[in-house]
Amino acid sequence: MISTYWLKRRQPHWSRLEELLADVKRHGLQGLGRNELRELGLLYRQTATDLSAVRADPTSNQQARYLNQLLGRVHNIIYSGQKTTVKSVFRFYLHEYPRIFRRLLPYTSAAAGLFIAGALIGMALTLSNPEFMHDFLGSRMVATIERHEMWTHSIVGIEPQSSSAIMTNNLSVSFVAFASGIVAGLGTLYMMFYNGLMLGVIGAACWLNNMSDQLWSFVAPHGVLELPAICIAGGAGLRLARALLFPGALSRRDSLIAGGAEASRLIVGVIPILILAGILEGFFSPSAVRISFKFLFAAMLLSGFVLYLWGAGRSADEPVSEIR
Repeated sequence: MISTYWLKRRQPHWSRLEELLADVKRHGLQGLGRNELRELGLLYRQTATDLSAVRADPTSNQQARYLNQLLGRVHNIIYSGQKTTVKSVFRFYLHEYPRIFRRLLPYTSAAAGLFIAGALIGMALTLSNPEFMHDFLGSRMVATIERHEMWTHSIVGIEPQSSSAIMTNNLSVSFVAFASGIVAGLGTLYMMFYNGLMLGVIGAACWLNNMSDQLWSFVAPHGVLELPAICIAGGAGLRLARALLFPGALSRRDSLIAGGAEASRLIVGVIPILILAGILEGFFSPSAVRISFKFLFAAMLLSGFVLYLWGAGRSADEPVSEIR
Protein backbone atom coordinates (compact mmCIF):
# COMPACT_ATOMS: atom_id res chain seq x y z
CA MET A 1 0.00 0.00 0.00
CA ILE A 2 1.25 3.47 -0.93
CA SER A 3 1.93 5.50 2.23
CA THR A 4 0.76 9.06 2.80
CA TYR A 5 4.37 10.00 3.49
CA TRP A 6 5.46 8.77 0.05
CA LEU A 7 2.67 10.69 -1.65
CA LYS A 8 3.62 13.90 0.18
CA ARG A 9 7.23 13.47 -0.90
CA ARG A 10 6.30 12.97 -4.54
CA GLN A 11 3.60 15.65 -4.75
CA PRO A 12 6.06 18.59 -5.19
CA HIS A 13 7.56 16.88 -8.23
CA TRP A 14 4.14 16.45 -9.81
CA SER A 15 3.27 20.07 -8.98
CA ARG A 16 6.48 21.22 -10.63
CA LEU A 17 5.59 19.24 -13.73
CA GLU A 18 2.21 21.00 -13.75
CA GLU A 19 4.03 24.36 -13.55
CA LEU A 20 6.21 23.52 -16.53
CA LEU A 21 3.11 22.46 -18.47
CA ALA A 22 1.49 25.79 -17.69
CA ASP A 23 4.60 27.61 -18.96
CA VAL A 24 4.54 25.61 -22.19
CA LYS A 25 0.84 26.35 -22.59
CA ARG A 26 1.51 30.10 -22.31
CA HIS A 27 4.76 30.41 -24.27
CA GLY A 28 5.30 27.10 -26.11
CA LEU A 29 8.30 24.80 -25.78
CA GLN A 30 10.55 27.54 -27.10
CA GLY A 31 9.75 29.50 -23.95
CA LEU A 32 11.60 26.95 -21.80
CA GLY A 33 15.33 27.20 -21.22
CA ARG A 34 17.75 24.31 -21.62
CA ASN A 35 17.63 23.45 -17.93
CA GLU A 36 13.85 23.58 -17.86
CA LEU A 37 13.63 21.28 -20.90
CA ARG A 38 15.96 18.83 -19.20
CA GLU A 39 13.89 19.09 -16.03
CA LEU A 40 10.70 18.46 -17.99
CA GLY A 41 12.12 15.24 -19.42
CA LEU A 42 13.43 14.09 -16.04
CA LEU A 43 10.14 14.78 -14.27
CA TYR A 44 8.28 12.98 -17.03
CA ARG A 45 10.34 9.82 -16.55
CA GLN A 46 10.12 10.03 -12.76
CA THR A 47 6.37 10.50 -12.87
CA ALA A 48 6.05 7.50 -15.19
CA THR A 49 7.89 5.46 -12.55
CA ASP A 50 5.62 6.88 -9.85
CA LEU A 51 2.58 5.85 -11.89
CA SER A 52 3.82 2.27 -12.05
CA ALA A 53 4.13 2.23 -8.25
CA VAL A 54 0.70 3.80 -7.73
CA ARG A 55 -0.99 1.34 -10.09
CA ALA A 56 0.23 -1.52 -7.94
CA ASP A 57 -1.88 -0.19 -5.06
CA PRO A 58 -5.62 -0.82 -5.63
CA THR A 59 -6.51 1.88 -3.08
CA SER A 60 -4.74 4.62 -5.07
CA ASN A 61 -7.03 4.75 -8.10
CA GLN A 62 -7.54 8.51 -7.82
CA GLN A 63 -3.79 9.21 -7.83
CA ALA A 64 -3.35 6.78 -10.73
CA ARG A 65 -5.93 8.62 -12.82
CA TYR A 66 -4.34 11.95 -12.02
CA LEU A 67 -0.84 10.78 -12.98
CA ASN A 68 -2.21 9.07 -16.09
CA GLN A 69 -3.74 12.29 -17.32
CA LEU A 70 -0.70 14.34 -16.33
CA LEU A 71 1.61 12.04 -18.28
CA GLY A 72 -0.73 12.15 -21.26
CA ARG A 73 -0.51 15.92 -21.42
CA VAL A 74 3.27 15.90 -21.11
CA HIS A 75 3.60 13.20 -23.76
CA ASN A 76 1.57 15.25 -26.23
CA ILE A 77 3.87 18.24 -25.67
CA ILE A 78 7.12 16.28 -25.86
CA TYR A 79 6.24 14.45 -29.05
CA SER A 80 4.10 17.07 -30.79
CA GLY A 81 7.10 18.72 -32.40
CA GLN A 82 8.73 15.57 -33.73
CA LYS A 83 8.99 15.28 -37.49
CA THR A 84 7.32 12.30 -39.07
CA THR A 85 9.73 10.02 -40.90
CA VAL A 86 9.28 6.68 -42.63
CA LYS A 87 11.13 5.07 -39.74
CA SER A 88 8.84 6.66 -37.15
CA VAL A 89 5.75 5.54 -39.07
CA PHE A 90 6.97 1.95 -39.17
CA ARG A 91 7.88 2.13 -35.50
CA PHE A 92 4.43 3.42 -34.63
CA TYR A 93 2.60 0.62 -36.41
CA LEU A 94 5.01 -2.17 -35.48
CA HIS A 95 5.61 -1.27 -31.82
CA GLU A 96 3.54 1.57 -30.44
CA TYR A 97 0.12 0.94 -31.96
CA PRO A 98 -0.37 -2.58 -30.54
CA ARG A 99 0.48 -1.21 -27.11
CA ILE A 100 -2.00 1.64 -27.51
CA PHE A 101 -4.63 -0.90 -28.57
CA ARG A 102 -4.00 -3.09 -25.53
CA ARG A 103 -4.14 -0.16 -23.12
CA LEU A 104 -7.43 1.08 -24.54
CA LEU A 105 -8.88 -2.40 -24.97
CA PRO A 106 -11.74 -1.79 -22.49
CA TYR A 107 -13.15 0.90 -24.79
CA THR A 108 -12.83 -1.30 -27.87
CA SER A 109 -14.38 -4.20 -25.95
CA ALA A 110 -17.35 -2.01 -24.98
CA ALA A 111 -17.84 -0.98 -28.61
CA ALA A 112 -17.54 -4.59 -29.77
CA GLY A 113 -20.02 -5.69 -27.10
CA LEU A 114 -22.56 -3.17 -28.35
CA PHE A 115 -21.96 -4.30 -31.95
CA ILE A 116 -22.48 -7.95 -30.98
CA ALA A 117 -25.60 -7.07 -28.98
CA GLY A 118 -27.03 -5.33 -32.04
CA ALA A 119 -26.22 -8.34 -34.23
CA LEU A 120 -27.90 -10.77 -31.82
CA ILE A 121 -30.98 -8.59 -31.52
CA GLY A 122 -31.17 -8.24 -35.30
CA MET A 123 -30.95 -12.01 -35.72
CA ALA A 124 -33.57 -12.64 -33.03
CA LEU A 125 -36.03 -10.10 -34.46
CA THR A 126 -35.67 -11.49 -37.99
CA LEU A 127 -35.94 -15.14 -37.01
CA SER A 128 -38.96 -14.52 -34.79
CA ASN A 129 -40.67 -12.23 -37.32
CA PRO A 130 -39.34 -12.57 -40.90
CA GLU A 131 -41.35 -9.51 -41.92
CA PHE A 132 -38.91 -7.41 -39.92
CA MET A 133 -36.22 -7.87 -42.55
CA HIS A 134 -38.53 -6.38 -45.20
CA ASP A 135 -38.98 -3.24 -43.12
CA PHE A 136 -35.31 -2.98 -42.18
CA LEU A 137 -33.52 -3.98 -45.39
CA GLY A 138 -36.06 -2.86 -47.95
CA SER A 139 -37.98 -4.95 -50.46
CA ARG A 140 -35.32 -4.71 -53.17
CA MET A 141 -32.54 -6.28 -51.12
CA VAL A 142 -34.85 -8.90 -49.62
CA ALA A 143 -36.02 -9.84 -53.12
CA THR A 144 -32.38 -10.33 -54.14
CA ILE A 145 -31.79 -12.63 -51.17
CA GLU A 146 -34.99 -14.57 -51.84
CA ARG A 147 -33.79 -15.15 -55.44
CA HIS A 148 -30.58 -16.60 -53.94
CA GLU A 149 -28.53 -13.86 -55.57
CA MET A 150 -25.64 -12.13 -53.86
CA TRP A 151 -25.89 -8.34 -54.17
CA THR A 152 -22.09 -8.35 -54.44
CA HIS A 153 -22.14 -9.57 -58.07
CA SER A 154 -22.03 -5.94 -59.19
CA ILE A 155 -18.45 -5.74 -57.88
CA VAL A 156 -17.13 -8.29 -60.37
CA GLY A 157 -15.64 -6.61 -63.41
CA ILE A 158 -15.14 -3.22 -61.78
CA GLU A 159 -12.89 -4.30 -58.90
CA PRO A 160 -10.62 -1.21 -58.77
CA GLN A 161 -13.52 1.24 -58.62
CA SER A 162 -15.43 -0.93 -56.15
CA SER A 163 -12.39 -1.36 -53.91
CA SER A 164 -11.84 2.40 -53.82
CA ALA A 165 -15.49 3.05 -52.98
CA ILE A 166 -15.43 0.38 -50.26
CA MET A 167 -12.30 1.87 -48.67
CA THR A 168 -13.87 5.33 -48.69
CA ASN A 169 -17.08 4.04 -47.12
CA ASN A 170 -15.30 2.01 -44.41
CA LEU A 171 -13.04 4.92 -43.52
CA SER A 172 -16.06 7.23 -43.39
CA VAL A 173 -17.96 4.89 -41.07
CA SER A 174 -14.94 4.51 -38.80
CA PHE A 175 -14.18 8.21 -38.57
CA VAL A 176 -17.83 9.07 -37.94
CA ALA A 177 -17.92 6.44 -35.16
CA PHE A 178 -14.84 8.09 -33.68
CA ALA A 179 -15.91 11.72 -34.11
CA SER A 180 -19.40 10.98 -32.75
CA GLY A 181 -17.79 10.46 -29.36
CA ILE A 182 -17.73 14.24 -28.97
CA VAL A 183 -21.53 14.26 -28.54
CA ALA A 184 -21.24 12.41 -25.22
CA GLY A 185 -20.68 9.14 -27.08
CA LEU A 186 -24.30 8.91 -28.21
CA GLY A 187 -23.40 8.89 -31.90
CA THR A 188 -20.77 6.22 -31.34
CA LEU A 189 -23.20 4.03 -29.40
CA TYR A 190 -25.81 4.41 -32.14
CA MET A 191 -23.41 3.57 -34.96
CA MET A 192 -22.01 0.49 -33.25
CA PHE A 193 -25.45 -0.86 -32.41
CA TYR A 194 -26.94 -0.03 -35.81
CA ASN A 195 -24.13 -1.65 -37.79
CA GLY A 196 -24.35 -4.75 -35.62
CA LEU A 197 -28.14 -4.81 -36.07
CA MET A 198 -27.75 -4.63 -39.85
CA LEU A 199 -25.28 -7.51 -39.92
CA GLY A 200 -27.56 -9.59 -37.71
CA VAL A 201 -30.60 -8.97 -39.91
CA ILE A 202 -28.71 -9.76 -43.11
CA GLY A 203 -27.22 -12.89 -41.55
CA ALA A 204 -30.63 -14.15 -40.42
CA ALA A 205 -32.24 -13.27 -43.77
CA CYS A 206 -29.59 -15.25 -45.63
CA TRP A 207 -29.97 -18.18 -43.23
CA LEU A 208 -33.74 -18.26 -43.78
CA ASN A 209 -33.11 -18.40 -47.53
CA ASN A 210 -30.28 -20.98 -47.43
CA MET A 211 -27.63 -18.43 -48.42
CA SER A 212 -25.41 -18.54 -45.34
CA ASP A 213 -22.49 -20.12 -47.19
CA GLN A 214 -22.52 -17.43 -49.86
CA LEU A 215 -22.84 -14.62 -47.33
CA TRP A 216 -20.19 -15.66 -44.83
CA SER A 217 -17.71 -16.82 -47.44
CA PHE A 218 -17.94 -13.30 -48.85
CA VAL A 219 -17.76 -11.54 -45.47
CA ALA A 220 -15.06 -13.65 -43.83
CA PRO A 221 -11.94 -12.75 -45.91
CA HIS A 222 -12.26 -9.00 -45.36
CA GLY A 223 -14.59 -9.00 -42.35
CA VAL A 224 -11.92 -10.39 -40.01
CA LEU A 225 -10.14 -7.04 -40.49
CA GLU A 226 -13.00 -4.68 -41.25
CA LEU A 227 -15.27 -5.52 -38.31
CA PRO A 228 -12.54 -5.34 -35.63
CA ALA A 229 -11.33 -2.06 -37.19
CA ILE A 230 -14.80 -0.55 -36.90
CA CYS A 231 -14.99 -1.69 -33.27
CA ILE A 232 -11.59 -0.11 -32.61
CA ALA A 233 -12.88 3.13 -34.14
CA GLY A 234 -15.90 2.87 -31.85
CA GLY A 235 -13.51 2.38 -28.92
CA ALA A 236 -11.73 5.59 -29.91
CA GLY A 237 -15.08 7.38 -29.90
CA LEU A 238 -15.87 6.06 -26.42
CA ARG A 239 -12.44 7.19 -25.18
CA LEU A 240 -13.25 10.66 -26.48
CA ALA A 241 -16.64 10.55 -24.77
CA ARG A 242 -15.07 9.59 -21.46
CA ALA A 243 -12.65 12.51 -21.67
CA LEU A 244 -15.63 14.82 -22.17
CA LEU A 245 -17.92 13.36 -19.52
CA PHE A 246 -15.40 12.42 -16.83
CA PRO A 247 -12.47 14.88 -16.86
CA GLY A 248 -11.35 13.88 -13.36
CA ALA A 249 -8.71 16.18 -11.88
CA LEU A 250 -8.26 18.01 -15.21
CA SER A 251 -10.30 20.80 -16.66
CA ARG A 252 -12.70 19.60 -19.31
CA ARG A 253 -10.57 21.27 -21.97
CA ASP A 254 -7.35 19.58 -20.85
CA SER A 255 -9.16 16.27 -20.48
CA LEU A 256 -10.42 16.54 -24.06
CA ILE A 257 -6.93 17.39 -25.30
CA ALA A 258 -5.39 14.39 -23.54
CA GLY A 259 -8.23 11.98 -24.35
CA GLY A 260 -8.52 13.23 -27.92
CA ALA A 261 -4.81 12.67 -28.50
CA GLU A 262 -5.07 9.06 -27.32
CA ALA A 263 -8.26 8.42 -29.27
CA SER A 264 -6.69 9.92 -32.40
CA ARG A 265 -3.69 7.60 -32.14
CA LEU A 266 -6.07 4.66 -31.79
CA ILE A 267 -8.13 5.63 -34.85
CA VAL A 268 -5.05 6.36 -36.99
CA GLY A 269 -3.99 2.75 -36.54
CA VAL A 270 -7.06 1.38 -38.31
CA ILE A 271 -6.40 3.25 -41.58
CA PRO A 272 -4.03 0.64 -43.13
CA ILE A 273 -6.26 -2.13 -41.76
CA LEU A 274 -9.30 -0.71 -43.54
CA ILE A 275 -7.32 -0.12 -46.73
CA LEU A 276 -6.29 -3.79 -46.78
CA ALA A 277 -9.86 -4.84 -45.96
CA GLY A 278 -11.15 -2.71 -48.85
CA ILE A 279 -8.70 -4.33 -51.28
CA LEU A 280 -9.78 -7.80 -50.15
CA GLU A 281 -13.48 -6.89 -50.32
CA GLY A 282 -13.12 -5.50 -53.82
CA PHE A 283 -10.90 -8.20 -55.35
CA PHE A 284 -10.84 -11.41 -53.29
CA SER A 285 -14.11 -11.71 -51.34
CA PRO A 286 -16.44 -11.71 -54.41
CA SER A 287 -14.12 -13.93 -56.47
CA ALA A 288 -14.89 -17.49 -57.55
CA VAL A 289 -12.26 -18.95 -55.20
CA ARG A 290 -13.48 -22.05 -53.37
CA ILE A 291 -15.47 -21.34 -50.22
CA SER A 292 -13.26 -23.59 -48.09
CA PHE A 293 -10.16 -21.65 -49.16
CA LYS A 294 -11.81 -18.32 -48.33
CA PHE A 295 -12.57 -19.50 -44.81
CA LEU A 296 -9.05 -20.89 -44.43
CA PHE A 297 -7.58 -17.60 -45.62
CA ALA A 298 -9.82 -15.68 -43.21
CA ALA A 299 -8.72 -17.87 -40.29
CA MET A 300 -5.06 -17.34 -41.11
CA LEU A 301 -5.53 -13.59 -41.52
CA LEU A 302 -7.42 -13.31 -38.23
CA SER A 303 -4.74 -15.33 -36.41
CA GLY A 304 -2.02 -13.03 -37.72
CA PHE A 305 -4.02 -9.94 -36.80
CA VAL A 306 -4.61 -11.17 -33.25
CA LEU A 307 -0.95 -12.08 -32.81
CA TYR A 308 0.04 -8.61 -34.01
CA LEU A 309 -2.29 -6.79 -31.64
CA TRP A 310 -1.49 -8.94 -28.60
CA GLY A 311 2.18 -9.65 -29.15
CA ALA A 312 3.84 -6.78 -31.02
CA GLY A 313 5.56 -3.99 -29.14
CA ARG A 314 5.89 -5.74 -25.80
CA SER A 315 9.64 -5.14 -25.67
CA ALA A 316 9.47 -1.50 -26.83
CA ASP A 317 10.49 1.37 -24.56
CA GLU A 318 8.04 2.51 -21.92
CA PRO A 319 7.00 6.16 -22.36
CA VAL A 320 4.07 5.37 -24.64
CA SER A 321 2.87 2.58 -22.37
CA GLU A 322 2.48 5.03 -19.52
CA ILE A 323 -0.39 6.82 -21.26
CA ARG A 324 -4.00 5.78 -20.87
